[in-house]
Amino acid sequence: MKPTFAVRTMRAGELELALEWARQEGWNPGVDDAPAFWEADPSGFLVGAIGEVPVGCISVVRYGERFAFLGLYMLHPEFRGKGYGKQLWDRGMKLAGNRTVGLDGVDAQKSYYERHDFKAAYRTVRYGGIAKIPDVGDLASQVAPVTHGKLDGLMRYDAGIFPGLRHSFIQAWCGAPERRKSFIVGGGSRVRGYGTIRRCFHGFKIGPLFANKPETALALIARLATEAKGAAVYLDVPVDNIDAVRLAEDIGLSPVFETTRMYRGQAPEMPLDRVFGVTTLELG
Repeated sequence: MKPTFAVRTMRAGELELALEWARQEGWNPGVDDAPAFWEADPSGFLVGAIGEVPVGCISVVRYGERFAFLGLYMLHPEFRGKGYGKQLWDRGMKLAGNRTVGLDGVDAQKSYYERHDFKAAYRTVRYGGIAKIPDVGDLASQVAPVTHGKLDGLMRYDAGIFPGLRHSFIQAWCGAPERRKSFIVGGGSRVRGYGTIRRCFHGFKIGPLFANKPETALALIARLATEAKGAAVYLDVPVDNIDAVRLAEDIGLSPVFETTRMYRGQAPEMPLDRVFGVTTLELG
């Protein structure tokens, strides 16, 4: 009997395969993204398989009862054009329920998402290059590593910017210094910004980079970029934040890639003036 295509929840280890596919597509994920991604919503990652052979995937990570984010939507090139993508999409959207769903889509897929009731909100440009470490003077002393004791304040700060609660993800993302380096300005109820840098298959990505003011973002990026040790650095910048665009350009980064943030349902109110770098294009 010929194996049939079916969509199911990913098993342990299959998220690493999906991220390898993402690497092959040129998306340049982090080399250690899988454990933290998994913590965001273990049942939000789906695989399409023929028999036991995975051939495609999609993620619809749910952040609370009102918001979800769609990513990692792809099929192995040999299996495209057979209707498998629609089955993945339908199952993923079923996971989202009545939540507002966000995604970061490339221009080639924009019309596809529009047909599924997604509307454009703003553009995100990936800036990349060898970062020039800025001299931030006394502000440098305000930037400290994220420790376990700082996580509660960091998560409260994050909840005021990101449109859904993601405590499990943030704890895994920022609480694993052996995988990523995270730094913070302030603490407790007075956090003024934080950021994370991680090693990717090519260079390093900074994300998130959240800050109340441009000078705080600059102080954070000065510390974060030193972790790249001269390798390429990438930052996904919402272009509506003019200060973030200026910061990326001032440290010597140039546009290399562009996506459009789109939402199905009521677009959340996000303080984009505090978003100097998106966390990840896969999870929002």
